[in-house]
Amino acid sequence: MANSHLTNAKRAKNDEFYTQYGDIQKEIAAYLEYNSDVFRGMVVYCNCDDPFESNFFRYFVLNFNKLGLKRLITTSYKPSPVANTQLGLFGDDKTLTKSKGRPKINANKFIINEVHDIDGDGEFNLKDIAKQLKANKHNEWMPLEGDGDFRSDECVNLLKQSDIVVTNPPFSLFREYVKQLFDYKKKVVIIGNMNAITYKEIFPLIKANRLWLGATGNGSDMVFAVPNGVEIAESDRQKAARLGYVGDYTRLGNSCWFTNLDHGRRHKPLPLMSKADIIKFSTKKPFEKYDNYNAIEVSFVKNIPGDYDGVMGVPISFLDKYNPEQFEILGATESEGKGFSNGLWDAMSKVSQPLVGNERVYKRIFIKHKKK
Repeated sequence: MANSHLTNAKRAKNDEFYTQYGDIQKEIAAYLEYNSDVFRGMVVYCNCDDPFESNFFRYFVLNFNKLGLKRLITTSYKPSPVANTQLGLFGDDKTLTKSKGRPKINANKFIINEVHDIDGDGEFNLKDIAKQLKANKHNEWMPLEGDGDFRSDECVNLLKQSDIVVTNPPFSLFREYVKQLFDYKKKVVIIGNMNAITYKEIFPLIKANRLWLGATGNGSDMVFAVPNGVEIAESDRQKAARLGYVGDYTRLGNSCWFTNLDHGRRHKPLPLMSKADIIKFSTKKPFEKYDNYNAIEVSFVKNIPGDYDGVMGVPISFLDKYNPEQFEILGATESEGKGFSNGLWDAMSKVSQPLVGNERVYKRIFIKHKKK
């Protein structure tokens, strides 16, 4: 039992990646550019985000009035090893004591209904939020009864009250987390691993056009703060440092945003060359067909032919350029090696990956052009 607790604690700690404010700001800006009222009158829920350290909380509370939010709800997932060290929400304030029922060791719940310049200095900032929270004026700040697990009854009740969920959930629980959001029919803006695209729980949502990639940073380097003591690959630490983040930071090159909020990028047509021009100027050789399925292999998104009517296997990075008016998604290879998803190729269930010249090809999404 003790080993089990240690394993769970280590897994939870390794799931803690704290998103940078600038990355959140850029992503949300894309939805606002497409629809400036997308958050107006909405209840935004940032679960899995300790308000003491979360840049999600910081962004939405500082832009509460600008976005026109009705309410912001933030819950922490569990006592955090970096609580009150990232944002310094309450600084060195000694009034935060256990006698007030708000010990830092608890998972917390913040509910923001109103924000304004409370100290009269003509500026609205986190100090104003801190004063309002401690005074409980039109806002709530209290410990959660449990550990803040998104599956707990109290967190599910908060989820039911929300319209849009925006957060960076634990990657190890991503499948279960997304299922819950769609079970409760929520709008989402969340960060995940690019490989989650081919999960059998995730891909059907993408294929049905119920979930898609966000507008920024998909498959590129994103830097995250991590708790002190978490093992970080030295190459990732150095890459984060070169990007300007020195210390307890790592970079993830395969992270991406998942959403069902519309943005303009997903309606931008992908410019394409003809099959002949691609062969002439890019590949220098004909397209190959899979040995085990009637489709051609397209190794790079830029080489998708604009005049080919059949099925094409493309890398999962295609989804960053996917325009639902331009392409139809037919299926994908599953990451678990269980054949092709959605039963599209049931007759080939023994084949875990497409083959070209008897060589396995990496994960592929199968698409074709939509008929005009």
